[in-house]
Amino acid sequence: MQTLPIVHSWLFVPGNRPERFDKACACGAHAVILDLEDAVPPAEKHTAREHVLAWIRARAEATSVTGRVPVYVRINAVSTEWFEEDLAALSCLPGLDGLIVPKTEDAATLDKAARGATPSLRLVPLIETAKAFAALREIASAPRVERLMFGTIDFQLDIGIEGDGDELLYFRSQLTLVSRIAGIAAPVDGVTTALDDAALVEASARRARALGFRGKLCIHPRQIAPVHAAFAWRGDEIEWATRVIAAASASGGAAVALDGKMIDAPVIAKANEILASR
Repeated sequence: MQTLPIVHSWLFVPGNRPERFDKACACGAHAVILDLEDAVPPAEKHTAREHVLAWIRARAEATSVTGRVPVYVRINAVSTEWFEEDLAALSCLPGLDGLIVPKTEDAATLDKAARGATPSLRLVPLIETAKAFAALREIASAPRVERLMFGTIDFQLDIGIEGDGDELLYFRSQLTLVSRIAGIAAPVDGVTTALDDAALVEASARRARALGFRGKLCIHPRQIAPVHAAFAWRGDEIEWATRVIAAASASGGAAVALDGKMIDAPVIAKANEILASR
């Protein structure tokens, strides 16, 4: 599996609001997505793209790579008139970490996005339709794919499902499984539309974490803290992991028990995961 920075919170920022770009990068999100798709009306697509290009160019000249917030751009879908123009403008742009590719339904769309791109550009397919799930393994295995994102709201509309909980359990599990098989980073869950209900946002993120997701899309800075809380290991989990590693180290490779339970390789691996991602 790829070794990538921990990115739990992914904050959307409308591409036609350039005055918000710097603020988004300073608000504590692990990654920022400048959005050219749903957040931008058709009449402003070209202007928004120019805002994004100018800001990324200026940022690349003024900021060192070390310690900066990763920035991605959600381009327009392959079915739109703006897809090819977005690719031509952005795929070779220095300072851009990756492209979020909405409505991805096949690997061919990703092949188009990768063609001629800078070597470091990463692709993140947004899975939003039934057709996408039919081609999920091919999508996850396409070159440059970093991880998958689940566009839960559009997916519910496409397939006729009502509800974001158990109704989507099968599909969330598929994203986790296929990501692991493809050797890419764990998937990112969709947005929670509530802006002033931190408890709901955290509960939604905790459910996603329990299903193997390791990130969540955010549509407002107020959602960042509850998302981080959901993906952070609790104090008792860190304490347990510390004791597991200490006991395993002291045993010198011999079988050992802790709290009445045997410590084996999977237990040690889980403890190491907890301690490594604090």
